Parts: sequence; C-alpha cells; structure tokens
Amino acid sequence: MAVIQIDRLLETCVRRGASDLHLAVGRPPTLRLHGRLRDLQTKVLEPEDTIALMKSITPERIQQEFEEEGSGDFGFAYGEEARFRVAIFKQKGCCSLVLRKIPNKIMTFEQIGLPKMAEQICRRPRGIFLVTGPTGSGKTTTLACMVNWINENYDRHIITMEDPIEYFHNHKKSIVVQREVGVDVPNFAESLRRALRQDPDVMMVGEMRDLATIAAAITAAETGHLVFGTLHTSGAASTINRIIDAFPTDQQEQIRVQLANNLIAVLSQCLCPRIDVEGMVAGYEFMYVTPGIQNLIRENKSFRIDSEIQTGKRFGMQLLDDNLWFHFTTGHISAEEAIDKSKNPGAMVDKMRRNGMEVDVHEQFPESETDSGSEEAGPGGQGAPKSSPPPSAAPAASSDPEKQAQLQKNRERMMAMNKQR
Repeated sequence: MAVIQIDRLLETCVRRGASDLHLAVGRPPTLRLHGRLRDLQTKVLEPEDTIALMKSITPERIQQEFEEEGSGDFGFAYGEEARFRVAIFKQKGCCSLVLRKIPNKIMTFEQIGLPKMAEQICRRPRGIFLVTGPTGSGKTTTLACMVNWINENYDRHIITMEDPIEYFHNHKKSIVVQREVGVDVPNFAESLRRALRQDPDVMMVGEMRDLATIAAAITAAETGHLVFGTLHTSGAASTINRIIDAFPTDQQEQIRVQLANNLIAVLSQCLCPRIDVEGMVAGYEFMYVTPGIQNLIRENKSFRIDSEIQTGKRFGMQLLDDNLWFHFTTGHISAEEAIDKSKNPGAMVDKMRRNGMEVDVHEQFPESETDSGSEEAGPGGQGAPKSSPPPSAAPAASSDPEKQAQLQKNRERMMAMNKQR
C-alpha cells in the first residue's frame, strides 16, 4: 500500500511541476509549487504512514544512518520522469521526508538566463567559479547546465563531487565521473585531494561547506584545473568575505592572494515567483574578476566590490538589485517580491517611488529613510538595512481588485517609460 501511495505522490509532483514534496506527521502530503506550499487533498499523515513511505524508497544503508543519527540523505530515480533528492529526519520522535525533484532534462544557458560570460568561463583552462545563494535558489541546476555544456562541446575529464548525486550526466564528448559523498568517497575534501591524481580537467564540488574543502578547491584551481563550487552566501562581496574568514587569521593574507589570482567569477542567485506566467525566474548578481577586483581582494577592500560591479557592465556584471529591478519593470515579478529579495530594500522602495510607483510599505520605510538612500546603494550604502521587513503590499495573486488595478497601472507606466528610452 505504501509503495502505491508513494508512486502516486511522486507522479503528482512530476505532473504538477512541483519542486518539492513534503511528508510530515499531522499534515497531508504537501507540494512546493512555484515557491508556495500547497496541500494535497488526501488524508492527514500518521506516524506509521511516514515510516512506511520512508522504508518504501530508502536504501538499507540510509535507514541504518537514520536510526543511528536521526537523519539521512540520498537520491533515487523515478523511472524516466525525474530524479529525487531525499532528506529523511526525525522530528518530535516521528519520521519526516522532503523530496526535491531533479528534472532529467538539463536546461540550456538561455532557458535559465545565465549571463553570456558563462560560456567563456566554461572555456577557461583553470580557475575557480562560484555559484552562491540560499538553499533552493537553483545553484545545482546552474552548475549542471555548465557541466553539460562542457560535456557537449569539449573533450574533457570532468569529475563531480556531490552529496547526493542529483543530475545524472552521460558521457558525450567528455568523460564525466560522478562521485557521491558517503558512497564513493567519505567527504568533499578527500574527494578533491584524490581527484588531483585522476587526470581531471574540470572539477565540480557540490558544496564548499568547511575549511578543508574550501582550501582544497582553491589549491585545485591553483594547480591548473577548472573548479566549480557552491556556497550559501548572498552577493559577491559576502562570498569573498566568507571564504577568507573561514581561514585562521595568520593564513588570511595568503588566501587573499590565492583567491585574487585564481577566482574567475561569482554568480549569486535567488528564485522569484513570476506574476506574468506560472513558474519561477532567477535573479542574478554577477561579478567577473577584473584586475581592479583582484586588487580589491588583495587589499581587503571587499566593501568596494559593488562599485566595481556597477562600472563593469561591459563584462556582463550586474548587481542583484539591478537585475530584480529589470524583472519588476518588465512585469516578471511583483513589487513585493523585488523588495523582499533585494539586498537593499530601502533603496528599492525609494527607486520605485521616484519612478511613480505607489508602494505600500511598513512604517520601517518612511519617506525620510528611503529618500536618504541611493538607488544603487549596496549592503554598505546609506539606504535601509537589509534586515528591514518586506513591504505589506499584497502579491499579484491577491483578490483585492484595487491592488490588482494599481499593479496593472504600474506595469503600464513602466512599459511606457521603457518605450521612451
């Protein structure tokens, strides 16, 4: 009975285009659809239900890990439809599961909207390229797209290190070796160290989560390999600081030099629900390491990186807030979403007001505060702090006709402004 039920749940997840399936005691099975949770019209799950569902898909090795440590992670294929990355864990003594859907079809650069410089980065013979952002922001999809592009266009030996393996890559022009942490190798740092003796051209590190892995990735780039990695940071400047701060104080000067010499670019991204069509759109901050940025990294002046990104548009560089503004003015995302995901919400509100937008926000965004912030202010600017709450304006899906009419009015005004430009 449990096998049939899990099959039906997985089929529903794939058919409806959901990104995640949540199975928790005391609630019906729940999908994350376009960024929002939606309960399925089924029975409320009991403790024995989640245990049966877990055992129907979980390997013995992971079940033992779950009993001993209270959690476990693995991946499995659901026929030809998709793969799922599964996290099982105990909560209040009961078993819960979260299944992340991994599509079998890897998207192209154009489909996910990667900067044009991405292809040039994939051609580089050495260096390190970082994709950053919060959990669920599409980092794995971006890296899979880049690995697939290299696989289709160049003869390279590609080694990926993942926990667990998500996207499967077939051998095309390249040889693609995928190693799963906990199955093929004990940890990321050991996998990187061993990979240096396996004649690699390209290495992809699923997560740079500790000092040993970060150090090994930088060393691999320094020794003449192209390294892709991910970090849970937001923005290029904070990514630089996160890497350097992971090292002891007496090593930080050396790491700044190594990072400046070997870092190629940082792509920081987030996912936003769309209001024009169903689905999600990615907001990007892209930093390409120029000689000017290299000097800022060496001299520990990361607070000036945002200014360099603003002046580096010819290299495809852009700040996250500028990209969110573009998606807002073209009608892809709502004002609330643009403000909520921006690095400087106060400056975003101020920019909307100066362009004739009527934005309803909390008292934390009075005119006196937002007017004092520059529209291009970064985390170190004079606008409202990034910890400020999001606006109280209802999203586009609101049933309030007045707010829907105002949103349409805002879109028409922005379209008219774009035509004038």
